[in-house]
Amino acid sequence: MANDYKMVNDKRVQLTDEEQKARDAEAKAWKADTTNRRMAELRRQRNELLAKTDWMANSDVTMSDEWKKYRQALRDITKQTPSSDEIDTNGLYTSITFPTKPTE
Repeated sequence: MANDYKMVNDKRVQLTDEEQKARDAEAKAWKADTTNRRMAELRRQRNELLAKTDWMANSDVTMSDEWKKYRQALRDITKQTPSSDEIDTNGLYTSITFPTKPTE
């Protein structure tokens, strides 16, 4: 099988066998770490949603049971594992069932 190519000074140059081996190893490592990368992104998405509701945890705010359940569901979301990298228009994984935010 022929090696891949790279651009050098605006010219297409075939990778050496050593460069191809390194590129293949990087691709294999990237694929092997897919679950960890997806879970890290899921935690980031969850943390962003939780941060938007942190004001409700202030001592002068009475949080309804609906909001408590919503926040707990967000904390529990990492029990699910994303099965794809697809993101919806809200910036959330499409393969994860996110809880519905209560109405204000």
